[in-house]
Amino acid sequence: MTKIAFGADSTQGLRAWLEGHGDQGEALLTTRYLPKRVAEMGGGSLYWIFQGVLVGRSPLRGFAEKPDGKHWIRLEPRLIPVEARPRRAHQGWRYLEEADAPADATGDSGDILPPALAKELSKLGLL
Repeated sequence: MTKIAFGADSTQGLRAWLEGHGDQGEALLTTRYLPKRVAEMGGGSLYWIFQGVLVGRSPLRGFAEKPDGKHWIRLEPRLIPVEARPRRAHQGWRYLEEADAPADATGDSGDILPPALAKELSKLGLL
């Protein structure tokens, strides 16, 4: 799945929000509808889009129904950097086929390529 990192002011802010839920064991996002392909999503990840670039992923732990009839998207409270890839903004979440998912970023720093730099490198055909 892909989702916009709505409300995040930076990739570090997104990471801090996710890791801030570590004491709870998982980060929870609200969604109105349960995905129709929920059975296929076991062992998958939610890929985060920030400023038009896929920047990282959080492993999916599953889904749970909320008392108000909406659902929780249950995530591991961590952000795993991925190879930056341009991605258009959208509302809600969208499916991402496994073949289209970017690989985890390599390197020891765990840093995420700044989205503006990733866009420029993509325009030059270097990403």
